[in-house]
Amino acid sequence: MASQTGGIAARTRSLPAWRVAGAILLLLMGGIHLYLVLFGGFDGLVGTLFVINAIGALILAIAMVGARDRQLPLVSLLSLLFTAGTLLSLVLALLLPGGFLGVREQLGGELVVTTLIVEGLGVLALLGATFAAARLPKS
Repeated sequence: MASQTGGIAARTRSLPAWRVAGAILLLLMGGIHLYLVLFGGFDGLVGTLFVINAIGALILAIAMVGARDRQLPLVSLLSLLFTAGTLLSLVLALLLPGGFLGVREQLGGELVVTTLIVEGLGVLALLGATFAAARLPKS
């Protein structure tokens, strides 16, 4: 019985770290996209999608920190899917010969490596948050 209580306490203590890490990485991801719209020359459809990404990242970051334990599995899963989708879009823009949505990227492009790192870490942090939230005791 004591080991089960210790396990729950350990999961409860580690969850805030996953939540905060996920929220920070969401904010960084959104900030990169906003920067690219303002200073990187992304406009038109892609610029609009980048602004939507920045707004979505802000909303999800706030939700990651502010969600109640009962809502956290859904919020963290949505944040994970959002970040993974954004990362996939960049990878497709790097790998597809015609790019993705008319954008062709290369590793030497502005903030490409930084974005890959931030979004990759974001996926990992949000995966951890999602699993930790799913294992919370039901009350």
